Amino acid sequence: MTTSQEIRFGIIGSGGIARRFAQGLAHVDGAKLTQVWNRSAQKSQDFVGDFGGHVAESVESLLASDIDAVYIATPHTSHAQYSIAALAAGKAVLCEKPAAVSLGELEAVLAQAAVSGKLFMEAMKPPFYPLYRKLRETLLADPIGPVQFVRTGFSIPDVEPDSRLYQPDLAGGGLLDVGVYGVFLSVDWLGAAKDVQVQGRVAAGVDTFAAINSQHHGGWSQVYCGLGLSGAGDAMLAAANGHVVIHEKWWHPERATICYTDGRKVELHEPAEGGGLNYETAHFCELLRTGKLQSPVLSHETSRSMIRLLDHAREGLGVVYPFERGIIGSI
Repeated sequence: MTTSQEIRFGIIGSGGIARRFAQGLAHVDGAKLTQVWNRSAQKSQDFVGDFGGHVAESVESLLASDIDAVYIATPHTSHAQYSIAALAAGKAVLCEKPAAVSLGELEAVLAQAAVSGKLFMEAMKPPFYPLYRKLRETLLADPIGPVQFVRTGFSIPDVEPDSRLYQPDLAGGGLLDVGVYGVFLSVDWLGAAKDVQVQGRVAAGVDTFAAINSQHHGGWSQVYCGLGLSGAGDAMLAAANGHVVIHEKWWHPERATICYTDGRKVELHEPAEGGGLNYETAHFCELLRTGKLQSPVLSHETSRSMIRLLDHAREGLGVVYPFERGIIGSI
């Protein structure tokens, strides 16, 4: 593949996140939507009417087409299944977070990526935003010291009673939907977790609130997530010579304040364009054009560390999804 070749995407799924991806794709140079599949042909047709491309009659026909990459935007429970199928068909994969519902599932995906020799990346948007990159650059030039503590959280206050987030058979709950963002932040700055403790609330088979305290190789983190509560959605990174506040919504980062212990404050403001998913997509396209098999920013090991921490949190709360029962070591 040449460094200027257009990347042709197929999308599996056509819900809200798929629509945001398609909107963002218009802001990515050299990328194009060509195929869409959803279980509902009408939803696929509506999607194509809004964003272009062609309706695929089946997943198999989408994967047999001349696309270069697949974006997977289905419920959590089918992420691994579709990723493995796409990789086996010789397509690069950008899979919406979480890449899998357990470490065991993720390892199966990564094994297929290795066998196929194809790019696989979990879609975790924050590190690709201009603000996040600017923060990294600023702390490198004017450091506060190694980050040793991360505090963040997010809770969704207005979840409809019939939402998939309340459905255990769809791997519902706060941890895999919004908790994964906070877990990413802690892993990104502190490395993999060595010890995980969790308290929370479980209702009807899903976690509706979780407070996670973790010890990492680089320090400690506190992450909360939940359903039916309102959370501020900011984040703090603490070091010996200062701390950083990434203002809400930190997972869509546009503003941050660096507070140094000598009294200085540095304000960063980097507005995002295109809805935000375009930044991770542009990075993915560059990896694909240059023959990379994983991202140096969102590596396979980072994905492993994230889902491993989430597995421990679910285990601590006693959350086992119906499709995992009877599977020894599923989490």
